[in-house]
Amino acid sequence: MLFKSAPRFWEKSSFAKEPIRALIDRLISVILLPLAWLFGLMIWLKQILIDTGITQALGMHRAALVPLIIVGNIRVGGTGKTPLVIALANALFEEGYKPGIISRGYQPNGQSSLEAPQEVTQTSNPNTVGDEPVLMAQRIHQQIPIWVFPKRAQSINALLKAHPEVNIIISDDGLQHAGLVRWPARDGGRDLELVVEDERGNGNGRLLPAGPLRESSRRERDATISIGTHMQIANALATEKSFQLTPEIDSVYPLHRPNESQSFPEFLTNLVGLKLAAIAAIGNPNKFFEALSRLGMHLEHTLSLPDHAPIKNTDIANIEADCIFITEKDAVKCATIEDQRIWVVPMHLPLPNELIRWVQEVIQRPNPYQR
Repeated sequence: MLFKSAPRFWEKSSFAKEPIRALIDRLISVILLPLAWLFGLMIWLKQILIDTGITQALGMHRAALVPLIIVGNIRVGGTGKTPLVIALANALFEEGYKPGIISRGYQPNGQSSLEAPQEVTQTSNPNTVGDEPVLMAQRIHQQIPIWVFPKRAQSINALLKAHPEVNIIISDDGLQHAGLVRWPARDGGRDLELVVEDERGNGNGRLLPAGPLRESSRRERDATISIGTHMQIANALATEKSFQLTPEIDSVYPLHRPNESQSFPEFLTNLVGLKLAAIAAIGNPNKFFEALSRLGMHLEHTLSLPDHAPIKNTDIANIEADCIFITEKDAVKCATIEDQRIWVVPMHLPLPNELIRWVQEVIQRPNPYQR
């Protein structure tokens, strides 16, 4: 990546409102188009190898022994994949399935220190396995195993060896990962590719680095999952199905004391006259800040950090506020911080019955890899 955070020229700019800014943004994007074309060529060549089955024929990649659901995005950065993975895993578990989860285990520098697949627990070090896997371990049923490693096929093998009862794998991200062999539902298979998008949509619609896309939005997928509040996104992805999900924030709890949760309406009545602030080290921090504002909070200070970045004591100490709000994803990285002003805001993602029924219908199909 050339950028630590999403540059403004990745988004659509309005000539009517800001003509000079819009012109500069589009000029920068045009200058970077040759690099985007080169990136697109690399994606195209890789996809040819995958679609023709060459990599499988050579034994480089093999299909998983159980159905595979990939929850990913084509836009770089966070769009809400992890909450969907949590909700989907819990829903399938309640339906009687034995799901397992794999993740890359993203670090702030984009690198992984893991030398082999590793299982994640509620007390795992987020600096080693990643903040999102630890959050998932804290939010899913304890019987659902989570394994992390950059080479996801190896994670699947390790997970199934340690937990042979698992009968479905959910991958947190990995749409562009060639090692995840799948026969998609749209082609009659039992595997699913779910593209998650948020209020930002596809931005200017261009590939990296001229735009925010990791692959073309015209590539067919099984379904698009739009996550957000009051969204008005035109579904530009080539999918047959789409689902609109609305996250819910209904409680808040002090850092390190999740058992002392309070309902959000009740908590708001205690904030009158207090200075409020928020910190977020997620893919789209503004999404968190705007959600708090819509709930009635007036934030006098906000701090946006790069996705997966650690929250330091100095970040907290430098904020003059009576209450500081953070996401659950960031809370897992604050084990050593002792500050009574910090409150954690959990977000829940209800799934429509239609989505759950459709997923079950697909994963119950016969194994297309057996001859």
